[in-house]
Amino acid sequence: MNELLLILSLVGLYGSVVLFYRLFGKLGLYCYSAVATVLANIEVLLLVDAFGMEMTLGNILFATTFIVTDILSETEGKKAAQKAVYLSVGCSVLFLLVSQSWLLYIPAAGDWAAPSFHAIFASTPRTLLSSLFVYAVTQMIDVWLYHFWWNLTQRRFGDSRRFLWLRNNGSTLISQLANTVLFTLLAFWGVYDAPTIVSIILSSYAIFIVTSLVDTPVVYVARRIHDKAVQAQS
Repeated sequence: MNELLLILSLVGLYGSVVLFYRLFGKLGLYCYSAVATVLANIEVLLLVDAFGMEMTLGNILFATTFIVTDILSETEGKKAAQKAVYLSVGCSVLFLLVSQSWLLYIPAAGDWAAPSFHAIFASTPRTLLSSLFVYAVTQMIDVWLYHFWWNLTQRRFGDSRRFLWLRNNGSTLISQLANTVLFTLLAFWGVYDAPTIVSIILSSYAIFIVTSLVDTPVVYVARRIHDKAVQAQS
């Protein structure tokens, strides 16, 4: 059941990225990235068994935020990709402040939700702060690497449209490795034992390898959507 749900999540979320870009352009990707970052920081608290590994949820949602920056880099430019990162970090900070304020209220006698809120959101600050730091660093690495590979291949081959697969995977696979190791150590050191942490790192990066390879067609589709929009305007 877990494996099926993960596969369905992968298809549904990747499809959502394309749909948001098709319907709303770069503003749709900004909104998607902000919402996905906040949700992933909640979802990552869940630990599940799937594909013979122990893993946290949230990996696929986090992976889609890297697709967003790659699409924006490819179609809208470096500044647009960086803006998506800043917006997502800002929304995460707002969510952290608001969710922590919920815990300050004294619940009414008939309240039933407060214990669940405390169980979830009392754990959120460390996770979210770790995620904010790692997300900002690794997303900037991803954007920088994307344009590094782009400039390298353009200088060598004189064509800015070739080797999209290289700049997409060459940026995402490296930045996701840094993301996986840094986030897992900062968020879960002392929470889980060392074997579990190693298992989380290996399983998370294994998922990121798959999601990075699968997301390449998504970036190609997004570039085609952008090209058609430009042609329609001219």
